[in-house]
Amino acid sequence: MIMNIFKKTSIKIYAPVSGEIIPLVQVPDPVFSEKMMGEGIAVIPSSGYIHSPVEGTVKLIANTKHAIGIETDEGIELLIHVGLETVSLKGEGFNVIVKVGDKVSVGQLLMEMDLEYVKNHAKSIVTPIVITNSFESKKQYSLTKEKHCQICKTVIITVSGN
Repeated sequence: MIMNIFKKTSIKIYAPVSGEIIPLVQVPDPVFSEKMMGEGIAVIPSSGYIHSPVEGTVKLIANTKHAIGIETDEGIELLIHVGLETVSLKGEGFNVIVKVGDKVSVGQLLMEMDLEYVKNHAKSIVTPIVITNSFESKKQYSLTKEKHCQICKTVIITVSGN
């Protein structure tokens, strides 16, 4: 029992959407590319279905429906920011399925996005997935080397440490 205190845990964060994986430094927005929001990765979606990449609780849904925040039981705060400058769409093109306080599991549908509408009306469909409290802990973040991902099948980030 006492040895469990020293056991390192590992948490897998799955792709919330299928598409092409790019590093945050390639996201055409300095808030993400300079990691001001935290460590993470981004996906250029090939579909408009956004699923939960982790087990946790929905903590945030942007009024403009373009972003969802989830906190895992281990305290990892994850933000899925669908597209860039999508706040200007004022919720158009997004249908959020969950609400704040909902418990979610890996693979659960969170949101539907009208991919064509967002492509035509936003700056970009690039979707950063960021650990917003990554600089507050001593955890290590291992980012996938994969170039493409499938919804909830591809592990995009592995978090390890106590």
